[in-house]
Amino acid sequence: MINAAIDPTHYIWWLVSRAAGIVALGLITITVLLGLTMSTRLLRRPGIGRTLVRLHEHVAIVALGAIALHGLSLLGDPWLHPGVRGLTIPFALGYRPAFTGLGIIAGYLAAVLGLSFYARRRIGVRLWRKLHRATLLVWVLGAVHTLGAGSDAATPWLRALVMLPAIPIVYLFVMRILPASGRGTKPAARASRSAVSEEAAS
Repeated sequence: MINAAIDPTHYIWWLVSRAAGIVALGLITITVLLGLTMSTRLLRRPGIGRTLVRLHEHVAIVALGAIALHGLSLLGDPWLHPGVRGLTIPFALGYRPAFTGLGIIAGYLAAVLGLSFYARRRIGVRLWRKLHRATLLVWVLGAVHTLGAGSDAATPWLRALVMLPAIPIVYLFVMRILPASGRGTKPAARASRSAVSEEAAS
């Protein structure tokens, strides 16, 4: 007879949520890296822009699925027992409310930004691109949520998973916000590449 204290069926929903959360953070990290790479235009081979746009879109959609699974699977967790209110209202959950609340906000923001891809023609590509920059905020909130609320937050492997990507992300972000003149780019060339990038995104 299996001891109930170690019976995996008693915490299967927690395991599912834990795995989905880690996958979601990994996919969001990839999404942010792809987005920053495209915005800095470090890769300039012909045709690669459209490929990166498609990959960026698909990874973002899969990440939304992982986020949804991460939250919904907790409804079956007999220990946490968050209920619909605890999963949908930021800071309402009794377990580490600050960090779980930030995770819920990150989930909402990820959903809005991810699905806005399909409304970019209505709102305009330029506005969509400006709004889409908040994807970096999703990653930041997700990282804080993971380190603050994750049951494995103290383990070296999870800390490495969260913190190591911060190096290229910060580098690409700095490259993104640096004045283009500082990178030796002429205004006409910048405008031309911007038009090509917007065409690829449409």
